[in-house]
Amino acid sequence: MNSKDIIQQLKALANPVNVEGMKRFAIGGEHTLGISLPVLRNLSKDCRKHPDRHTLAHELWQSGIHEAMILASMVDHPKQVTPEQMDAWTKIFYSWDLCDQVCGNLFQKTPFMLDKAFEYSRREETFVKRTGFVLMVQYVVHHKKSPDDLCLTFLQRIEEEAWDERNFVKKALNWCLRQIGKRSPFLHEKAMECAERIANQGTKSARWIAADALRELRSEAVHKRLGI
Repeated sequence: MNSKDIIQQLKALANPVNVEGMKRFAIGGEHTLGISLPVLRNLSKDCRKHPDRHTLAHELWQSGIHEAMILASMVDHPKQVTPEQMDAWTKIFYSWDLCDQVCGNLFQKTPFMLDKAFEYSRREETFVKRTGFVLMVQYVVHHKKSPDDLCLTFLQRIEEEAWDERNFVKKALNWCLRQIGKRSPFLHEKAMECAERIANQGTKSARWIAADALRELRSEAVHKRLGI
């Protein structure tokens, strides 16, 4: 299949009812078809057999169709992704789900994910900044054999940005803080200390980030999981 065939197939799977439901959760954008992620993942299996996955992914991304863009992130080959491509894709993120899917499916598998995580975390644009912290989440969750030390730097970045009131930014900060705190007993202690410092910053965003994180990190389920 070429990109035109795939896009035609996606359009045939369009579900307007799902589109309305997605809007309630701020999922998708102007050109959304309402196709579920399991359907896209199943379709991606055949797409990854394409002899030139990288070009196919580029063509799917260029279509501007929400599901085709997510599919592109499932199809592209991480070793062929460049920093420039990451910048170009990140620049046009318009929804949290597109940001998170691309980070989880593709960006976190590239060799420069950490450089971009720190770079993007300092950017002003809402979804670019979110991308930085989502990449940190991906590191915490998927790179379990890596040392915990780098996560301390993530905590510092979270603390530095906890003032940001924007919904999709503060939720990414909170997510990252919680994931770090669930990674190991050592990081649990450090994340708790970080959350308590954030709570004392005094802004509405900081108080929410800290309170929500502390609620989960103090839970019996987390303590049992970490053996603390």
